[in-house]
Formats: sequence, structure tokens, C-alpha cells
Amino acid sequence: MDFGPKEALEKLRKYCAYQERSHKDVSQKMWDLEVPSEWKDDIILGLMKENFLNEERFARTYARGKFNIKKWGKVKITQGLKKHQVSKKCIQLAMTEIDLDEYFKVLRETIEHKRSSLKEKNQWKRKSAIYRFAAQRGFEGNLISEILNEP
Repeated sequence: MDFGPKEALEKLRKYCAYQERSHKDVSQKMWDLEVPSEWKDDIILGLMKENFLNEERFARTYARGKFNIKKWGKVKITQGLKKHQVSKKCIQLAMTEIDLDEYFKVLRETIEHKRSSLKEKNQWKRKSAIYRFAAQRGFEGNLISEILNEP
């Protein structure tokens, strides 16, 4: 480490400006940069004051991105946010970013995609394969069952 606290703060500003980051991401980056522990709290506070670091904004962006791009369900998104050590309050706010009509549409598309790719003839095996697939994508079991049991 060949830099002072101002240089460390500048490096982390650039790191946060590139894309939304969680507090955990920034802490890991400080570890990677070998930032002395006595600087860490001041750097985090500086990033928050300058609005480079915002947990709620990170959570909302994460949820929106994982749903819109990767088509993840709420369970998997919540697990991802917990890995980033996001607060329960921010996780709940992030879930409001997901439109329920769109959520059901994506779940139906996920189920139909899997259904069309299966060659299994046994109805029970087909349903359980589809259920597992949708659950791995992070959709809630009760919603999967509800759609699978529709006529």
C-alpha cells in the first residue's frame, strides 16, 4: 500500500461510481487494497455522505437487475441480498421494485419453457422436474404449485 487516506477514498469513489456496491463489496475492496483498519470507518462515512454508497439504492438496483435480466425469483434475490449483508428493511424495499403481474408472467414463462423442453412422459416426474427448475430460479413453492395445478 503506497497511498494515503485521500488516495484510498478516491480509489473507492471510482470503484463505487462504476456500479452500485454493497457495504460488503466496499469492505472487501478495502481489504484487497490493504487499507489500514483505522481509515475504514472514515472512508465508509465519506462514501455515504457523498452518496457513492447507499444500501437501499444497491438493494433496489440488485433486485431489479436480477429479476429483469436473469429472471430470478424473490427467494433467490433475497438470498443474494443477504449474502451482501443488506438489512431486512432494505430487502423488503427492494422487493417492491418487482411488479407482481410481471413476476407471475416470468414465472409462467419459466414453467412453460421447462415444460416444452421435457421429454418425460410420466406426468408426476414432469411436474416435479418443472417444480425443481422453478424453485432453483428462486420462485416460491406455493406459486409454482398454483401455476402447475392450473387446468
